Amino acid sequence: MSIAYTAVALQTRCFAVNKLNVADARRKIFDNIRRVGGHVQGTKGFVGPSVKMVVLPEYFLTSFPMGESLAQWKEKGAIAQDGKEYDMLSEIAQKNQVYLSGNVYELDPHFKDLYFQTSFILAPNGDCILRYRRLVSMFAPTPHDVLDKYLDVYGQASLFPVAKTELGNLACVASEEILYPEISRCLAMNGAEVLLHSSSEVGSVELTPKDIAKRARAVENLAYVVSANSAGIADIDFPAESTDGMSKLVDFKGRVMAEAGMGESMVANAELDITVLRRYRNKPGMGNILSRQRNELFSQHYSQAVYPANTMLDEAQQVHVPDRSHFINTQMSSIANLKKAGVILPEQADE
Repeated sequence: MSIAYTAVALQTRCFAVNKLNVADARRKIFDNIRRVGGHVQGTKGFVGPSVKMVVLPEYFLTSFPMGESLAQWKEKGAIAQDGKEYDMLSEIAQKNQVYLSGNVYELDPHFKDLYFQTSFILAPNGDCILRYRRLVSMFAPTPHDVLDKYLDVYGQASLFPVAKTELGNLACVASEEILYPEISRCLAMNGAEVLLHSSSEVGSVELTPKDIAKRARAVENLAYVVSANSAGIADIDFPAESTDGMSKLVDFKGRVMAEAGMGESMVANAELDITVLRRYRNKPGMGNILSRQRNELFSQHYSQAVYPANTMLDEAQQVHVPDRSHFINTQMSSIANLKKAGVILPEQADE
């Protein structure tokens, strides 16, 4: 039986909640979901019933914290796993009979003082079939920051989840994580065939690092990439269209199948043929990169820590909530350690 369907990287505008109080922020979140629901319905009505998958941009719900402490953003911009927000999103998936993916700031009952940036996939029956917690982030808590406790709660398999569905094996990559090839490779090694990439990234007429990476991750892993960028971010203190355009679908040979221009758009839609992908993966030859990996060669290098784990756990394995300076200070320590090891050289030779 052939598996082929239309996927959409839905380029919608993000409306920030930063300048609102908590109550108004919650109302804005609900408004944002209703607005996205209208876009999903209109897109399926226009593109056609072959649309089975819709990927939403990063920050479609709230935008991102700008100066808020972790505690403040947790109160204003994070949602519960069993909250009304997910119920509303599930209704969109059910009403339109699509797999709906996006990225939100999410609360976790096991880590009550934190939130995690979470990519989700909702099935056409409304069930959440995948939660992926962003592992690399500059200014947000991640499972890596509380790794020992996180693994005690959820286990190793939780780090790189893949959902096996009638549309193929689906996985999520969050935002700038498309720049980290190890993440997509781990997902591919767990069987991922389609990488759903919710992003909010620089809009440019030139190739950007993220845009190059989308093609690279597709080729390296023989996987489709469905990447949705925001159509600008409103109600926040930087130029709205700084993050706009370039939502796209990339096939498993790195070819762009469809791409949106600037502004809100459903233009980034194309057919994903999973049967063709599987046929290619099963064929021997130089192009079958996935089957030609020699992972033993790299294990020693990857065992060397760069950015340390568990920086938000104390000696008693209790969560420690830092202020925002923690993130830069930790990175500066990592850079210092890399310089000490000779990986990074000083800007100027020591006199």
